[in-house]
Amino acid sequence: MHYEDILFEVAVGVATIAINRPKVMNAFRGRTCDELIHAFNRAGWDKSVGVIVLTGTGDKAFCTGGDQSAHDGNYDGRGMIGLPVEELQSIIREVPKPVIARVQGYAIGGGNVLATLCDLTIASEKAQFGQVGPKVGSVDPGFGTAYLARIVGEKKAREIWYLCRRYTATEAQAMGLVNTVVPHDQLDAEVARWCAEIMERSPTAIAIAKRSFNADSDSIRGISGMGMQALTMYYASEESQEGVRAFNEKRKPEFRKFQK
Repeated sequence: MHYEDILFEVAVGVATIAINRPKVMNAFRGRTCDELIHAFNRAGWDKSVGVIVLTGTGDKAFCTGGDQSAHDGNYDGRGMIGLPVEELQSIIREVPKPVIARVQGYAIGGGNVLATLCDLTIASEKAQFGQVGPKVGSVDPGFGTAYLARIVGEKKAREIWYLCRRYTATEAQAMGLVNTVVPHDQLDAEVARWCAEIMERSPTAIAIAKRSFNADSDSIRGISGMGMQALTMYYASEESQEGVRAFNEKRKPEFRKFQK
């Protein structure tokens, strides 16, 4: 596959996958998801690769979720919105290699979900985390909600989704969403150190450990499938579309006028 939306490289056993859409804060569209899925499959079963790093290009954003400018109900992807997004979330969990989120800036919306799904998260002190779904007529009814609650607890997860606040890297670390926070200019060195340590460990033992961790929360995959199907119907509603219009028009949405 020819990559248009991402960058991919392998060096010293580390595969780095970077969303390369800095003009839209590394928001993803359908093609981005397809390329990420391909790249994770490529790296995940390459025996020369011991660890995968997921990041975004530039200093402003790791990923800010779905590209609202491409939002026609499907993020211009194939079929329903759930299909490529579900596959991407699943492949991050399924590859038998640790996946490290290198978060240098905003990890918002679907980008926050991706960082949550990664095995480990290393953040710059400039990073910010949070959700925007209910502000723009969207939600992640699966790993982005249920799995988030496993990590930060029910009360905090509900706060994150209901209020759509922003959290600093230090706040995210305190709630268990981030493993470590470092000065911005030390981020790459810290990621490299963690990768080097992982490369010294038994790859089979790590793969078994990852499968074991995942087994405890794999029921969320079923919740996600059902939720994503409901989401396709929600995205067709005036209430959801009001969120997209308001975002593009840079105004506050008027959701409640669409409630029956």
